[in-house]
Order: sequence, then C-alpha cells, then structure tokens
Amino acid sequence: MDLSAEQRAIRDTVREYAVDDIRPVAAAADREQSFPEDVWDGLAEIGVTGLTTPAAYGGFDADETTYALVNEELAYGSLAVATALSVHCLATSCIAAFGSEGVRAEWLPEMVDGRPVGAFALSEPQAGSNPRGMTTTARREGDEYVIDGEKQWITNGERSGVVVVFAKADPDDDGSITQFLVPKDADGLTVGKKEEKLGLRASDTTALQFDGVRVPERYRLTEEGAGLAAALSVLTTGRVAIAAQAVGLAQSALDEAVEYAQEREQFDRPISEFQAVRHKLADMATRVQASRLLTWEAARTLERGDDARAAASMAKYFASESAVDVSNEAVQIHGGYGYTTDYPVERLYRDAKVTTIYEGTTEIQKNIVADDLLE
Repeated sequence: MDLSAEQRAIRDTVREYAVDDIRPVAAAADREQSFPEDVWDGLAEIGVTGLTTPAAYGGFDADETTYALVNEELAYGSLAVATALSVHCLATSCIAAFGSEGVRAEWLPEMVDGRPVGAFALSEPQAGSNPRGMTTTARREGDEYVIDGEKQWITNGERSGVVVVFAKADPDDDGSITQFLVPKDADGLTVGKKEEKLGLRASDTTALQFDGVRVPERYRLTEEGAGLAAALSVLTTGRVAIAAQAVGLAQSALDEAVEYAQEREQFDRPISEFQAVRHKLADMATRVQASRLLTWEAARTLERGDDARAAASMAKYFASESAVDVSNEAVQIHGGYGYTTDYPVERLYRDAKVTTIYEGTTEIQKNIVADDLLE
C-alpha cells in the first residue's frame, strides 16, 4: 500500500523516537513495573497524544492509516507505551464524538498535551467479553448521576486524570448502558489493586471502584441506552490499533531474531546459514507482512466509511496470534539465551499474549467474522 509523504514522515518520526527513547528504557520499566512518564511527555512533544483529537481543539485528527502506523511504531519500542496511548486516544475519541461542545472544549485541549491522561472503563470483574452483563449503575438524581460499581483491567487506571465510564441507567435493563465522563478526582472514585501480570508489566492496569460518584448531567456522553453501541463503534477503531501494535511487536521480535541469527555461531558458522533457522525467519517475516497488510486494509475500510467490523476483527485476530507465534520463534532462535532477560525477546514473548485478549479475545473476533459471513 502506498503511503503519502506525510504518513511516511510521521512513521519515521515515531520510529526514531521508539528506537532512541522508548526501547532503551523498556526493559527497566518492565522489570520495575513502572510506566516511563518521561517517555509519555516525549510523546506529547512530538504530537501523538492528540492523534484522535479534532484539529479545532489542537489535535492531530489523524486518519485511520496514520493512527495504525503510529501504533505499530510505538509497539516496536514498547507495547506498554503503545497500549497506554491507544487507551488515551479511545478516551479522547469518545469525548470528541459524543461530548457536548462545552465538554469537548473543557477537556480536549489539555488532553492533546498528554495530561490529563485518559482511561476507558468498560470491563468488570464478571463482565469482560459480555459487557451487557455489567453491574455498574448510574442513578439519575436531579441534574446529576450517581455512579456505583467496579471496573477491572483498566489501562492507565492509576495515572489517568479522566475516565470514560459505562454504566446502566436501569440496573434491570441490559439495554440501558450509557457512557459518562468522570474526572478522576471525583469523590467516591478510588483506584483498586494494581494487577500483577505475565507481560505488559510497565502498563498501569488497575481496578476502579465507584461509590456514590456524582457527575453532572452534562458529563453524560450519550443518551441513556446508547452507550454500548457507542463503545462498540469506538472499539472497531481500537481493534485496528491493537492489530497494528501486534505488528510492531512482531516486527521487533523478527528483527531481534535476524540480528541474533547472523551473529550467533554454531559448528563454525552463523546459525543463519542453517535451513531450519532460515525457514523459521521466512515464516516469521511472512506472518508479519500479512498481518500488516490486513491491518492497513482494515484502516482503509474505516476511512472509506464502510462497515469495518469484520475487517478489524480479521486484522486483530491474525496479527495478535501471529505476534505470539513470531515472538515464540524468536525465543527459539535465541535458544537458551532467549529464555533469559539478557535479550528482549523474552519480554516480547510475554507481552505478545495480551494482544490476543484485550479489546476482544481471539474467540470474540472469530465470532464477529463468522457473523459477517453468515448474516
């Protein structure tokens, strides 16, 4: 696919930042389970924290292909950083698409500069793949809503300053899910346990508890009952972003494997000369490129205004599973060294798995594709 001169320039700028500023701190951030805030501030300086914010509020208002390119390159540096940005952009997308003019003017200009950081609170302890099963409620009292409930698996859960929250306006009606903006400093909103995770350990992932949290009616982003449809529309774009991130991670693993195979010698020659290794690299490269093309096609489908649900699900399904396979082979090519923290492939392998889970599991993506085929 041909990229415009502007898209290539943006891709190259983000790639340079990922290589020079993100990759050098990725291992330490993973080891310490701490998000690299200096890196986040750098993202704001190069303008990507405003990717999905309209130009009227100082944002970049990126097209879908550019958004995918940025996510791929950031994940090449660190999946945790790319995930944090994509969730921040989910929040700004919701505010831009569904908020009133007053709400957009209040929040978006500052979020363009990276702070407050945005979070997206849809999942719950007992409602992950089935959001209709959520138990968080938003009770109307005069010109306010009172929110009660718990959300889980919230990226940017602790470091965020504003949260897009989904709750039922009627606890007995699965069709009453509504979308709200909740400032993080609202009374009754507390941050729960920080998750101990297999991978993505630099990502700030927590629970959020809402105990009588009051928000003004103007912070209701959708009409009552329109929240789930709004969430699913935004998540289609989000799934393209996750597919792109999986591509970036897989490309990183492939590049590490190619470099190691050319340097590592066994039986007096580089292991890159052995057919078994060469075939692994060929398979890895093919999966990476196929994933990239599926992702770009999904992005272009969104840009055309066509129904992109199936295309996005195909991209996320294939790219995320490929990221797991490619990083697994990268570890294998490294042999025993690949199982140690001396090389980044072990972290890439651990990180890759989550791309098959968040923003819709592989199984959910297959259901969407099958529904599209059989409807």
